[in-house]
Amino acid sequence: MSGPLRWYDPNADNPPWLKALAEVRIRATREGWCHAHVQAIVVAIDQYAEAALGNRDYFLNKPHSIGGRSSNNNVP
Repeated sequence: MSGPLRWYDPNADNPPWLKALAEVRIRATREGWCHAHVQAIVVAIDQYAEAALGNRDYFLNKPHSIGGRSSNNNVP
């Protein structure tokens, strides 16, 4: 996939299947399910995201840069 990586945005108008995958990925860790089953679900969702969307970390939080860029390039 060319171009910048895409990330899941819960506020965007996502198709129902993306919303469902994101919800299962989040809920799996909170419902008291068997750890091995949770790991299998999370790995399967992440592998699907990598194959279909080009970003294995699609459902993880979008990384934010630390600090900002200065608009003044003359400052040493």
